[in-house]
Amino acid sequence: MKLWGGRFSKSTDNLVDDFHSSISFDQRLAVQDITGSIAHATMLGEQKIIPQEDADKIVEGLKGILRDVQEGKIEWMVDAEDIHMNVETILTQRIGEAGKRLHTGRSRNDQVALDCRMYAKLASSETVAMIEDLLDAILTIAEANLHTIMPGYTHMQKAQPITLAHHMMAYFQMFLRDRDRFRNACKAADVMPLGSGALAGTTYPLNRERVAELLGFERISMNSLDGVSDRDFLLDYLSAASICMMHLSRFCEELIIWNTNEFRFVEMDDAYATGSSIMPQKKNPDVAELIRGKTGRVYGHLMGLLTVMKGLPLAYNKDMQEDKEAFFDARDTLVKGLTVFTAMLRTVTFRKDVMERGASGGFTNATDCADYLVKHGVAFRDAHEVVGKLVAHCLNEGKALLDLTLSELQQFHPAFGADVFDDLSMLACVEKRRIPGAPAPDMVQDSIRWGREQLSL
Repeated sequence: MKLWGGRFSKSTDNLVDDFHSSISFDQRLAVQDITGSIAHATMLGEQKIIPQEDADKIVEGLKGILRDVQEGKIEWMVDAEDIHMNVETILTQRIGEAGKRLHTGRSRNDQVALDCRMYAKLASSETVAMIEDLLDAILTIAEANLHTIMPGYTHMQKAQPITLAHHMMAYFQMFLRDRDRFRNACKAADVMPLGSGALAGTTYPLNRERVAELLGFERISMNSLDGVSDRDFLLDYLSAASICMMHLSRFCEELIIWNTNEFRFVEMDDAYATGSSIMPQKKNPDVAELIRGKTGRVYGHLMGLLTVMKGLPLAYNKDMQEDKEAFFDARDTLVKGLTVFTAMLRTVTFRKDVMERGASGGFTNATDCADYLVKHGVAFRDAHEVVGKLVAHCLNEGKALLDLTLSELQQFHPAFGADVFDDLSMLACVEKRRIPGAPAPDMVQDSIRWGREQLSL
């Protein structure tokens, strides 16, 4: 007989049991479920809602189950449906009638909300720590490459020279925002819903604040309907995970491109690449490609849960059982992606010589050439046109701007002087950009210093 079976005259069909059961995946919430139940039972005893002797038995019994769970000694029962019924069934088998008092003043609706919030808090905190490890790896690369010149791109066309440090610090900013999103996701989950009951609270004099205190929650939920039907906190995590995966995917895309024979900006470590079963020369960046591919998987979980929630009337509906598999898989995918990406990034070899040669091609100093004319009294639009004609001339002649003589330059505008050649070197193009956020080495050094400070906050 089901623990809820008093109203029913016959058992559920085996097909329904299998379809209805969630223990195959929500067993992951065992620690949270048992910990939450210990706090609930402690409070029931303190409030004299159940006899203190029974509360003590329940707490000790739950602690024993928790130890067995951690040691892998528990076999979960499909016909007990979910983690909540499994734990209560095992408890009652072990301690007898007292175990039947555990569910006093509680519903599975507010119980599962509690479990998910506890797990989401833990997952968010763990993700923050992993992102901080990645941020440290990025800062380490930036610190070693303040003067490593490379081309910056727009539209995948060479645009202006920058440094590898500056490029890395762009990703630092992205992942720093991700850290903040997961901190916010943790804060969103930090609401204790137990006491909401099935939807309308309970007539028992529960001390909800005491349960929140025992479980380390900052606050309690303020509406019982919302307490059992809110899954925004899971959507916050999935949204943060999707954006973080997008950032990982962008970074992977660049590493994949830079690893090609056409670019040769980086060399992937053998430990983070694979070969071909037919082409012996191949060294494929499969780790980066897999992360890029798995990004769509996390997006799918976000869209899936949004779609589940979009048409649900208040309060709890069984549809909401679909939240956990999406959340668990997204969390696992992100954690694996962050872990392997950070390890891979720390082993990448950056080909500084190739990067610098790449910066000198493609007229990346053309903007500086126009700026030179502006500093010598030429209106920017006129300077832009002059340099455009210069670039067209160079293309016809198979030359770079620095290959031209002063007399050739002066044929296009008399404002060019001998100092123009110093102005157009790759190093000068970078070092002149000395406003906050720009790629000049001292500006990037300030950015790195600020980044280290952010990691300590």
